[in-house]
Amino acid sequence: MIDTHAHLDQPQFDPDREAVLGRSGLAGVEAIVCVGTDLASSRAAVRLAETCPGVYAAVGIHPNSSAEAGPDDWAQVAALPEHPRVVAVGETGLDRYRDFAPLELQRGCFRRHLLLARDCDLPVVIHCRDAWEDMLPLLRDATVGGPVCGVLHAFSGDAATLAECLALGLYVSFAGNVSYKNKKFQALRAAAAAAPPDRLLIETDSPYLVPEPLRGRQQRNEPAFLTHTATALAALRGVTPETLAAQTADNARRLFRIA
Repeated sequence: MIDTHAHLDQPQFDPDREAVLGRSGLAGVEAIVCVGTDLASSRAAVRLAETCPGVYAAVGIHPNSSAEAGPDDWAQVAALPEHPRVVAVGETGLDRYRDFAPLELQRGCFRRHLLLARDCDLPVVIHCRDAWEDMLPLLRDATVGGPVCGVLHAFSGDAATLAECLALGLYVSFAGNVSYKNKKFQALRAAAAAAPPDRLLIETDSPYLVPEPLRGRQQRNEPAFLTHTATALAALRGVTPETLAAQTADNARRLFRIA
C-alpha cells in the first residue's frame, strides 16, 4: 500500500515518529507522501523525505494557513519542488468549513499552486471542504491548458461531484471517513464504490480521520492504520483488500512518479 497523504511532521508524532514509520512498514505501507500545509511544515516534509526511506514530500500552503503566510513564504515554498524528493504541490484548495482565511485569498493561493504544479510538471494535492460550488469553476478554468494533474485528497463529495472531478482529469483519494457508516457518509461511500479503479487512491490523512474500527479508541491516526481504510473500501467495491492495495499503489506510483 501507499499512503498518499499524511502529516508526519505534526507534533503528535514527535514522541515516536521512528516507531510510527516502523509500524507502517510492518503493516505493508511501502511509501508515504508527507504533505506540507505551510512553509515550516513543507520544509519539515522535505527533511523527513531526505532522511526516511519510503517517505516523499508535497509542499504547499493549506487554505486555512493562507492568511497566516508571511510576504516571502510563497516564494520559498515555490522553490522547494526543485528538491528531488518532492513529488507534488500542495496541500492547497478551498475550505468553507473553517473561517481562517477569506475565500478570495484562498482562491488566489489555490490558483498560484495550480500554476506552480503545471510549471514544475508535478501533480497538485487538493483540499476541498464544504466548498465544491467554489472549487469546480476554478478547476474548470484550470483545464484551459489541458487536464488538471492531481488528486482530490480525502474526497468528500457525492457521485455527481466525483464524475465531474474525473472528467477534469483528477484522481480521487479516500481516507478513514469512507469507513464511517453514519447516514451523513452514505453519499461518500456510494461515490467510493463508483470510482474507476485506475483513478483511485487511499490515504490516512494522519494524524486525522481515524478509521473504523479504531475510531473513538485511538486519538491519533497513523500510516499503519491504512489497512483498515483499504479493507473498508475494498468491501464497498466488492474486491479483496489485496486487489485494492495493488490497484491503488500502482495508481500512486503513476501519479507521483514513485519508483
